[in-house]
Amino acid sequence: MSTPAAAQFTGDIPRFYDQHLGPIIFAPYAADLARRVSALKPSTALELAAGTGISTAALRAALPEGARIVATDLNPAMLDIARAKLGAAANIELKQADAMKLLFEAEAFDLIAIQFGVMFFPDRPAAYAEARRVLKRGGAMIFNVWGAMSANPFAEIANATAIKFFPDNPPKFYLTPFGYADVRQVCADLKAGGFNDVSHDTVRVQQTVPDWRHFAQGLIYGNPMIADIEASKNVRADDMVEAIASELKSRLGSAPANMPLEATVYNARKV
Repeated sequence: MSTPAAAQFTGDIPRFYDQHLGPIIFAPYAADLARRVSALKPSTALELAAGTGISTAALRAALPEGARIVATDLNPAMLDIARAKLGAAANIELKQADAMKLLFEAEAFDLIAIQFGVMFFPDRPAAYAEARRVLKRGGAMIFNVWGAMSANPFAEIANATAIKFFPDNPPKFYLTPFGYADVRQVCADLKAGGFNDVSHDTVRVQQTVPDWRHFAQGLIYGNPMIADIEASKNVRADDMVEAIASELKSRLGSAPANMPLEATVYNARKV
């Protein structure tokens, strides 16, 4: 199965993702995810779609030194940043892996953690079934997904800006991470993947943004949408950055300012 364009974080994208988006939109949810994982006291944990290691670092800090963490991602460029960040931690193994076909034995892990990754899986029920295969009986898969764009103004503004600059054929990246907010759909996909014991919580955050332009750079340069922009001869990426920063300031006030975020966290148990 080919990798969807929305899941291809290559080139310089990981750096912008990590430095410009990581502290603002990913770090608070990584801390929440790590707290939930820690409460279950796993001795072996698998992380899928680990990206640049933001959630991996939170997991390492929350779990005891004896716990083994295998952190994986589809994109080597993302893992390169994670590797530089995490160093040679004895209890963390970083590996490239495709969530659709995990090269691990059945029932190898107590827990699976996924930080904002399931939205990019090309066949979610199949990915859930594969995760369930490598999960021990009684284990849990804990993951978060973004809420709707209307509850996450940064995404709503970035997507609207893409439409404004490309009215005939706008980049569609933001439809992927923010297109899986229907709890009923997620639960149905989990059931199709073999998970029948599922709970979920909505997590809302008021996050302080120190600099709108710095953050807006991540919203353009820190995801695969930048490839569509750079392929155009009529649109400059920096113009889109300025438009997003201006709209964020208009809607939420001069930075530093608080920005609302919303996500849903799922706990799916293998019974």
